[in-house]
Amino acid sequence: MMTFTVEVGDPVIVGEVGGQVRRYVPLLGGKVDGDYSGIIIPGGMDWQTVMPNGCVEISARYALELEQGRVEVRSKGLRAGAPGVLARIAAGEIVPGSQYYFRTAMRFSSGSLELAALNQILAIAIGERFPNYVTLGIYPVL
Repeated sequence: MMTFTVEVGDPVIVGEVGGQVRRYVPLLGGKVDGDYSGIIIPGGMDWQTVMPNGCVEISARYALELEQGRVEVRSKGLRAGAPGVLARIAAGEIVPGSQYYFRTAMRFSSGSLELAALNQILAIAIGERFPNYVTLGIYPVL
């Protein structure tokens, strides 16, 4: 349905609680391509919980400026894999997405009549992490 290319800032560590590291990653902007096109508005945030084994629970919230109007995105997901692979990603290496699991469930909200159909779907994103950006392939759940 869409592909997001999301520019990300450096993670900000909030602290460790029970062996889990809480942090957030600023979303600096990006682009939307596919059935819809536009930009990712700078200012969103990806709150993360990093587990002792390197798996990351994701809870992101951000906005899109599409040709038809604005859309709020709410996303919850997981990046998981072998500890060595996750350590390489954490160190800033480029690791092919086929070597780890990166999925999120997405909900959309828009007041635009042209985008009203997005309000009534759940989508799954398949992600890939790069040093300064993330790509997300967005697929509607039918």
